[in-house]
Parts: sequence; C-alpha cells; structure tokens
Amino acid sequence: MHNKDEAMGTKPVGKLMLQLALPAVAAQLINMLYSTVDRIYIGNIPGSGALALTGVGVTFPILMLVSAFAAFAGMGGAPLASIQLGAGNREGAEKILGNCFSLLLVLSVSLTVVFSIFKRPLLYLFGASDAIIQYAEDYITIYLAGTIFVQMSLGLNTFISAQGYATTAMLSVLIGAVINIVLDPILIFTLNMGVSGAALATIISQAASAAWVLCFLFGKKSGIRIRKENLKFDKRVIGKVISLGISPFVMQSTESLVSITLNSGLQHFGGDLYVGSMTIIQSVMQMLVMPVQGIQQGSQPIMSFNYGAKKYDRVRQTFSLLFRILITLTCLSTLAAFFFPHILARMFTQDMQLIDLVSKTMPIFFAGIWAFGMQMACQATFMALGQAKISLLLALLRKVVLLVPLAIILPRILGGNVMGIYIAEPIADIIASFTTLALFLIKRKVLLPKTSSCTE
Repeated sequence: MHNKDEAMGTKPVGKLMLQLALPAVAAQLINMLYSTVDRIYIGNIPGSGALALTGVGVTFPILMLVSAFAAFAGMGGAPLASIQLGAGNREGAEKILGNCFSLLLVLSVSLTVVFSIFKRPLLYLFGASDAIIQYAEDYITIYLAGTIFVQMSLGLNTFISAQGYATTAMLSVLIGAVINIVLDPILIFTLNMGVSGAALATIISQAASAAWVLCFLFGKKSGIRIRKENLKFDKRVIGKVISLGISPFVMQSTESLVSITLNSGLQHFGGDLYVGSMTIIQSVMQMLVMPVQGIQQGSQPIMSFNYGAKKYDRVRQTFSLLFRILITLTCLSTLAAFFFPHILARMFTQDMQLIDLVSKTMPIFFAGIWAFGMQMACQATFMALGQAKISLLLALLRKVVLLVPLAIILPRILGGNVMGIYIAEPIADIIASFTTLALFLIKRKVLLPKTSSCTE
C-alpha cells in the first residue's frame, strides 16, 4: 500500500486532520491574497481608487463563474478519486483525473470565448454604471485571457489534496500569490497600468500555479498521474463527475447570481457608494471564511478515503472534529465583523464616506455567519461521501431559495429601504444552516452505519 494511503486509513484522525488542514488553510489564506491584494491596491489608486474598486467589484460574477467551472470538474472528480484510492482502485482514480483534465481544457476555451464576446452587456447587467464600466471592462478583458490558467490551477489542485499531499497543494497557491504580490505594485503604480495591471498580475501568477500543478500530476511523485490513455472522455466517469460536481458548481456559480442580485439592488436603491460597500464586505467575507474553507478541504480527503475503505468510525470522528472547529471559527468571524468594521474597511479604502457606510452595514450582513459553520461542516461531509443529490439540494437552499428572493423582496417590503438587502444575508444563513444540520442528523445513520455494511 502507498504510504499516503496507509496514513489516511490508520493515522490518528486529529493528527491527520491537522497535517492536511494546516496547509489547506494556508493555501486558502494565500489564495485570498490574489483578490484581496488587488482590491487593496486598486482602492488606493490616487484620484480614482473608489470608482476603480467599485468597477472591479462588478466583475465578481464572471470571476466566480470561472472558478465555479473549475470546481465543477475538480471538486466533482477529486472526492471520487479519493474514494477509489480508499477502495484500492488506483487505475480508476487515474481515469477520473484524466477525464477531468480534458473537461477543464474544454471549459477553458468555451468560457474565454463566451465571456469575451458578451462582457460589456454582462457587466451592465451585473450593476455597472457609466462611471465605472471602463474600469470593469479593462480588468475583465485581461483576466479572461488567463482563464485556462485559472481552470488548471484551481481545478487540478484538488487532485493533489485528494491524495494527501496538502503541502504540495499549498505550494502551488503560494507560488502564484508571491508572484501576484510582487507584480501588483509594479504594474499598477510603477508602470501606471491601473486595474489592467492588477488583472495582468493575477493571470501571470495563475499561470505559474498551473505550471506547478501540472508538473506534479504528470510527474513520478504523484500517486495518481495524468496519462494519455485516460484523456478520452468516458461517459460513465464524466456522468459521475457531473453528478457530484454540480453541487460545488452551484455553490460557487450562485455567488454570481447573489452578486448580481445584490449589486443590482444596491445600485437601484442606493447607488455606486452602496455597490462599493458590498465589494468591501464581500472581500472581508472571503478573508474571514477562508480558514473555514481550508479546514473543510483538508478534512474531505480523510472522509472520502475512509468511506471508500468502509472505515466509518474514522469518518464520524473526522466530522465531529470538523464541526466543532468550524463553529468556533464562524463565531469568531461574527465577532470580528461586529467589533472591528472600521479597521477592516480601512484595509480597502481611505474614502471616509465609504468606510462609514461599511461600518454601518457590515455587522448586519455578518449577523448570521456564526451559524454558517454548521452548513459548511455538513456540506463538506455530504460531498466527501459522494452524496450528489443532497449536496445539490443544500447548495441551492441558502442562495437560490432563500438569499436571492429575500434580497429582492425585503427592500420593497421596507418601503425601498436599501438596508433590506443587507438584512437578507443573516436570515438566509441561519435558516439554511439549521436545515442542513437537521438533514445531516437524519441521514447520518444510513450513510455511516456502525456495522460493517454500507447503504449507499
């Protein structure tokens, strides 16, 4: 048995989770720098920082869709590959990896062409005004040229994590982040490229990350490799990847729907300043939730491998530890948003009007994040166990069923008060989190029996 496989099935869960989660958390925090550092620099461009930041903010839906398609292939395939490794089927795991690589290539070309053609009308749809459209278009035009790098780095890095190589997966993100941080001030300020420089720095850094990931997965150090014979699409394999991948795709792509809904409503009821406030709030949200997502990702390979090996007690132990950690972190995130909104806002802008607005609205927007740890722990477990239908249901619940309708309805119920849009978030978070927890408790006995048999 491969050393990594043996550790996944025998090493104490706490130590194994720490070993895998710490690099995953580091990777998430580093990955956050791609967008956060861009926004900090953009927000501080002399004379036009606030408008430029708002312009880049309306590109979020396109950025999220590009990432969502990477998750569609990567997170749809990686848990399945890990389950196959747990069952001792290395060839099956490599078949999944090869098919996902080909799928990412097809998606990269398609996304680049479609978004490049329709970018301007889409940006207006997403909340751009005439005052900020040029900033948005300058950023997204260059970003789209690097779509293939984003797809490869994000989509395939999950297969490195799935094997237990958490440090290697972290390094792929670290390489890109360091390059991005170095290039940002040079391109934005020294070469006076503005938002175009920020976008160029991002795609160069993503290209470096993609090169690292591909070198590993084609090389001898990887437990499963990309092989020529596995690149041809297999209908059965692709069907399973799509079935499981649709859930993380919906989770991420609906961020675009949420962003469109929020920005459009804020533009209608408030104006550019309110759209700018949401750009900062969403950036802070990423900062505070990234550690949670890293721990979630670090725990999934453990649960998937042991589920495939029918070691259900180890899956239960991992979930219990994951649940407690995530709840603690999301509660701390809520406290940070309540007590330090001014400090968090100042990271992204020096505009006092914008800082005051963010300080007023951030505590409202974050009021339900404390419960979000429940949903993330349960959702991660359903994904790790290959439960596609339940994962899809839960992915739709919080954003599509709850948040989007509430963001549309509440400001109108409140007589055109823009604050209704901010209030929609905590209501959706709390309802979705407790619903997810209840569903998990109902399904747990079936999915993780204490006997040696398993009901799929």
